[in-house]
Amino acid sequence: MTLYKKLLPIAFIAALIGGISTRSHAQKLIKDLYVDKEWSADYQPFRIAGNLYYVGTYDLGMFLITTPKGHILINTGVAGSDTLIKAHMKTLGFNFKDIRILLTTHAHYDHVGAMAAVKQQTHAKMMINEKDAALLADGGSSDYVMGGKGSMFLPVKADRILHDGDSIQLGGMNIVMRHHPGHTPGANSFLFDVKDSARTYKVLIANIPSILNDTKLSGMPLYPEVGKDYAYTLKAMKALKFDLWLAAHAGQYELHKKHQPGDAYNPAAFSDRAGYDEVLDEWQGIYDKRIKGE
Repeated sequence: MTLYKKLLPIAFIAALIGGISTRSHAQKLIKDLYVDKEWSADYQPFRIAGNLYYVGTYDLGMFLITTPKGHILINTGVAGSDTLIKAHMKTLGFNFKDIRILLTTHAHYDHVGAMAAVKQQTHAKMMINEKDAALLADGGSSDYVMGGKGSMFLPVKADRILHDGDSIQLGGMNIVMRHHPGHTPGANSFLFDVKDSARTYKVLIANIPSILNDTKLSGMPLYPEVGKDYAYTLKAMKALKFDLWLAAHAGQYELHKKHQPGDAYNPAAFSDRAGYDEVLDEWQGIYDKRIKGE
């Protein structure tokens, strides 16, 4: 498995932003944020396993967990993706307005850019790791690498603050949040069971601990313990047990090698433990090299 190809230096943000802002919903937002075309390119929604569905774009993972009491949405993609999520849910036979809980792997604009719009339309409860709550609430302006130039997405205030090991429950589902800091202070992964007529699967929605080029592992002004947190996360993620895994970016778990539009239902396609271990080993190697060089 190759490293996720979309990891770019944070310099691209500064170059494309240019410090220009506009007023939207009484909130100043950075204009002209970098958006890869694959982040917004449509992708046919599909059933992953049991009551877990993919409703994201070609590259950005947005995951729908359905229950008799309403639905849970993990990640919303970039701004404007609410329209796509709504269309995907309709295709799958689910009502967008039945979303009751919103979650995210981390509060970067490519994963929570449409969170405010989804929350406004559905009145779902936003739940987020305690250490990303402020980042979500200020639209990303306090991000330890990309911040300082204004909000990158419409802010969202959390309805519930989550801590490592907390459970999110709805309609018989029990989702456990595992804190995996580094990429953001409150980055996290989710573990839960889904079942179909054949068996029960333990699923991991993984927040892969990718390291942005401008991150100083020896410490950042807004995140002095970043290197220590990455070391913790790499170790903790290697110890996780699961049957199937997915991640916030399709490239991180090679979605397009495992599923093509029109493919039959096949949960086993996502049982790639070897691929998971390989990508973590690659990031461990990068971490080791960079921290020694600082």
